[in-house]
Amino acid sequence: MDRLLEAMDRKLHGQKLNIRLLVAAMLAGGHVLLEGVPGLGKTRMARTLAALAGGEYKRIQFTPDLMPGDITGSVIFNMKENEFTTIQGPVFTNVLLADEINRSGPKTQAALLEAMEERQVTIQGNTFLLPDPFFVIATQNPVEYEGTYPLPEAQLDRFLFKLVLEYPNEEAEKLILRSHVPFLEEREQPLAPVITPERIKVWQKQLASVVVDDSLFTYIATLVRQTRESKRVQLGASPRAGIAVLMAAKAWAFMEGRGYVTPDDIKMVARPALRHRLLLTPQAELEGAASDHIIEETLGSIPVPR
Repeated sequence: MDRLLEAMDRKLHGQKLNIRLLVAAMLAGGHVLLEGVPGLGKTRMARTLAALAGGEYKRIQFTPDLMPGDITGSVIFNMKENEFTTIQGPVFTNVLLADEINRSGPKTQAALLEAMEERQVTIQGNTFLLPDPFFVIATQNPVEYEGTYPLPEAQLDRFLFKLVLEYPNEEAEKLILRSHVPFLEEREQPLAPVITPERIKVWQKQLASVVVDDSLFTYIATLVRQTRESKRVQLGASPRAGIAVLMAAKAWAFMEGRGYVTPDDIKMVARPALRHRLLLTPQAELEGAASDHIIEETLGSIPVPR
């Protein structure tokens, strides 16, 4: 685990927290949506994790003309064999990078739904299981950018985390500049895997042994329910959101080397697990409210278990 995190830190400057949240999502068996303006390294972050994690890796560049079959696969007639043949799409992989997912329309975006939720794909009535582990990292630009389509609520709910990449601070930006100097005249060498898909599966199974006190179940349930009661929230967090917080908190505790969850673990994962699941009222948006602020206020209003 430490080797994976250290290798990612060396390649991605100024993103230490997001790196750890990305790995936590992978351990929890979830998927991640990375959001940020162009040039912040969203694609690089996904590509780096995929390379270091080993296994098979595929990338789909979402464009306005991308079709659902380009993701899941299709059935074609093989004239040589005189029979129909199923061609599996790029979704059949361990790590899938859905690059700029909000550049395609809702119909194409929906092609990922079954894969992300059920870990299987249906092609012309035939169902195929996806490889295990299966981890989707989707990147998107903010919806204010031209040529983007907001992801529907049903698809947003399939992501365990939404991570927002901000501009780096001055020191991190200097490190980024320095790291690119040697590559002006030569190509960057491919990264060697430091873990395997089998190791990821072992870690995922070990999460079952991470203990959660009954008081923390109440803490998570109260957090999720109070988001629905806010007057500034039109659509609050669903029970699926509570499960996301629970699994993410267990993964975070595991990464910290503990066999039990603490309230601080829940606080650490609450924002990335809930921010994309809250739909604010138009009035709240006009007033400049944000999901992160509402989540922080809600956490501050709930008694912390001891």
